[in-house]
Amino acid sequence: MKYLARLSGICLALLLSFGSAQALAAEPNTIWRLLDYMAVDYAAAVEDGEVVNEVEYEEMVEFAGTVRSGIAELPERPGRVRLEANAKQLEADILSMAPVDQVATAARKLAADLLAIYPITLSPSRAPDLERGRLLYQETCASCHGVSGNGRGPASAGLDPPPIAFTDVDRARQRSIMGLYQVIDQGIDGTAMPGFSQLSSDDRWALAFYSGSVAFEAVDEGARLWKSDSELRKRFPDLAALTKITPDELAGEIGQVRADALMAYLRANPSAIADVAGPLGITRTRLAEAERAHANGNISRAKELALSAYLDGFEPVEPILATRNPDLLVRIESGMMDLRAAIDADLPTSAISERIRAIEGLLVQAENVLAPESATGWSTFVASFAILLREGLEALLIVIAMIAFVRKAGQDRALRFVHGGWTGALVAGALTWLAATYLLDISGAGRESIEAFGSLIAALVLLSVGVWMHGKSQADNWQRYIRDKLGKALSRGSLWFLFGIVFLVVYREVFETILFYAALSAQGSTGYLLAGAATAGLLLVVIAWLLLRYSRTLPIGKFFAYSSVLIALLAIVLIGKGIAGLQEAGVIGIAPIAGGPRLSMLGVYPTFQVIGAQLAMASVLLLGFWINHTRASNNDRSRDAV
Repeated sequence: MKYLARLSGICLALLLSFGSAQALAAEPNTIWRLLDYMAVDYAAAVEDGEVVNEVEYEEMVEFAGTVRSGIAELPERPGRVRLEANAKQLEADILSMAPVDQVATAARKLAADLLAIYPITLSPSRAPDLERGRLLYQETCASCHGVSGNGRGPASAGLDPPPIAFTDVDRARQRSIMGLYQVIDQGIDGTAMPGFSQLSSDDRWALAFYSGSVAFEAVDEGARLWKSDSELRKRFPDLAALTKITPDELAGEIGQVRADALMAYLRANPSAIADVAGPLGITRTRLAEAERAHANGNISRAKELALSAYLDGFEPVEPILATRNPDLLVRIESGMMDLRAAIDADLPTSAISERIRAIEGLLVQAENVLAPESATGWSTFVASFAILLREGLEALLIVIAMIAFVRKAGQDRALRFVHGGWTGALVAGALTWLAATYLLDISGAGRESIEAFGSLIAALVLLSVGVWMHGKSQADNWQRYIRDKLGKALSRGSLWFLFGIVFLVVYREVFETILFYAALSAQGSTGYLLAGAATAGLLLVVIAWLLLRYSRTLPIGKFFAYSSVLIALLAIVLIGKGIAGLQEAGVIGIAPIAGGPRLSMLGVYPTFQVIGAQLAMASVLLLGFWINHTRASNNDRSRDAV
């Protein structure tokens, strides 16, 4: 059995190496597979500085040359020269029959550096479904690999090389889940093993985890180890840590028996890691990858990973942390922003590492705050209440201002456009959330960009509306103006303008609210969450009623004056949020203001770009108001002269 498995591996290597210099040119994942194979199988070729298997050794030499030439053909990126040098050294080590540990270590380090510069899929986005993996195995694999995974399925007769026996423990100990995923994805040319790229990524990961779990049986013992040993849990902060490691590598750290048991449990129950890691596990992983990419000279990749650490890892827990420890939230946000600015400025790796260590210390505090035992129904209620009240108030003020505006103008027919704007925004926000959850994979940067551009467009629209309203507050003879001018203006298409204002502002708030509630719902306490939302909703209704009632008693001039100030303030808030969102999405750079103010409710963030944009918006608004006032004063003097 072991001989057949070994023969299958040799055939794989031969096929991969045959004329592969061109094929590898754009395939870092194939190079990674060769390095993974060399790290495992060099031990079968050389022992104590002597060749013990000529065929295996010749293939190791061939693979080393193929890796070297393949890396040379990869697209030019910072750090590739160092990869080429290390590949040449690995080839020299193999030619000189260097010790097994030396070659294995060099191959794995080269593979890790390769992934830092030419990233490929390392882990599933969510914990794989092992039952789904079992069903897929029976449908697609059992005919060759056998129902039990012993490599003797009904279709295996005559196959050369024979199918791998997944029950072979020695072989399974040398294979990582990532290696299995790569074979499932690409297949093995020249063998009966096809690729299954037509399957979804989730299905391929489920199949890889299932086939990688067949050989290990001590699941109960592994569960006991996992639950009782906190150091082991720290060893696997996320799914990527599990997919990359082989049982043999883990055995070097904790012993073979414990490693086999832990792999039995984790490969069969990957959700155990997903439950422990959570969003902050993603943050840690991305920060570590960003540090490694920066050290390798790949600045653009380091920046992408630092953004992902914040957007895909930390941002989902922001609303919860904001209610439990707002000061810690601000410190982590500031640390993340400072890290991205440092990468933008291309500071030395030591400075980047120092900032990452500081963030990691804050994440430990955040984990304690966010721990399930720290959660209470009351904290969930407060978070739910604060989120809806904060996000809903901005949208409500605009909607109420537009409703009061059309009523003052005597244009009740325009009300349906205002109501259509906010109801349409509710529907569009819900559809966007459904698409992001079930149809499309919208990244954290994508979500932030949607919010940011929505804020910027709304801010520019409100700029014009605010100046226009202020101008009308300076005019006289309002009844004649409304009758002769405003009614005609609305009939010429301004109804859709009203619809657009309301839709833009409300859609942005709805989209952000849905994202926050999705994160909050994952903490449980659904009853308290709904109660908090209902209480905030009731308070918003009361505020809306009071505003509508008060606006009816205001003289038309004062109404426009107050409304223009309100809209001007909202425009300043939204321009700040929009610029900050673009910074978080990595669209524009960050120039921090040390010790600067951070008032997220007002869109104020400590960067020169945000403060500058808000000052520019305030200046334009003040200029518009001054021009309106000057025109009104000139008109008054003209009438007095007459």
